[in-house]
Amino acid sequence: MAKASSEAHGCRRVLEFYSGIGGMRYSLMKAQVNAEVVEAFEINDTANDVYQHNFGHRPFQGNIQCLTAADLDKYGADAWLLSPPCQPYTRQGLQKDTGDARAFSFLQILELLPFLLKPPSMLFVENVVGFETSDTHAKLVDILEKTDFITQEFILTPLQFGIPYSRPRYFCLAKRKTSSFVNECLNRQLIQSPGPLFEYFDTVTDDEDDSSKEDRHKLLQLCQPIEKFLELKKADSDIPVEPATIMSSFSNDVPGTSGITNGHEYESLDQYYVHPSLIERWGSAMDVVYPDSKRCCCFTKSYYRYVKGTGSLLATVQPMKRDKSSLKEQCLRYFTPREVANLHSFPEKFEFPEHVSLKQRYALLGNSLSIAVVAPLLKYLFTEP
Repeated sequence: MAKASSEAHGCRRVLEFYSGIGGMRYSLMKAQVNAEVVEAFEINDTANDVYQHNFGHRPFQGNIQCLTAADLDKYGADAWLLSPPCQPYTRQGLQKDTGDARAFSFLQILELLPFLLKPPSMLFVENVVGFETSDTHAKLVDILEKTDFITQEFILTPLQFGIPYSRPRYFCLAKRKTSSFVNECLNRQLIQSPGPLFEYFDTVTDDEDDSSKEDRHKLLQLCQPIEKFLELKKADSDIPVEPATIMSSFSNDVPGTSGITNGHEYESLDQYYVHPSLIERWGSAMDVVYPDSKRCCCFTKSYYRYVKGTGSLLATVQPMKRDKSSLKEQCLRYFTPREVANLHSFPEKFEFPEHVSLKQRYALLGNSLSIAVVAPLLKYLFTEP
């Protein structure tokens, strides 16, 4: 029988690198493993404001590249959770890989592993799809193998967990050879199904494609409709505003509130409507979804600043025909930061400090992760046969 390794070994000590707004920590909490974050590391001051606001602890804000093996040994950490910058590997970026300065701190941490007197027994790395073919990935795997780690790698999306959000991400799970994974037959493999997180596998055949695995284990759940993740769930709540109001709202980057629903204060949606001139110019490139849609595109850190290729827009008026010819009549709006947080599966209690601007909120969420995906991965990582 598999059991959580924390139960066998006591409370696990965790280091959280590139902690952002706390998505990894929330995932650890949702995984319900016996572990505590003994330190978090993040260089972004605003992200640390949000982290401190929600967890009561401010992450270490120094340069990670300045950490030494002795510094890390002091924490006596059992697990390292890392979500390093993705820009060196994104398809839309320059793909400088190890030549990108934003990759240097992650490389530095990896290079410290062989010199630790008290190395962690587990590592977890999250990044964009494309990382798995990078030079940085090759270096990661090489160092992990030389320091007696076994790896299992995944590419998963929230769509596979019932969330109507297309955000595929790469994950590397690593354990030192004194420990083992529940499904050892998947060692050194790249898996694109969530099946192994929930079931025991004796063998894995190479001739099965991912879609057949999904059908066999019935793990591709029917996604909930997007309306379940909206701030105002009643159809008559999204009332279109006049263009003059929209223009005045766009000049204000401070989120406002306009009422209370179910005991919770909610934001005015006026400032989120897309100006008709933007629809006229970029309409053909917009990804438009509806409250009953069961899929929306990944929100990037540039969402709200740009309408092209940064995330889906919500139609608040149902058209007779869903096509690009009637976009102006559909009263398109951006998803609010709270709604983006909902699609990332952040808990209801999560909130931004008031001083964090709207653009900062979108940028921080765009750099975050899906708790619905990461939590079962961490549960699987912390579980031993």
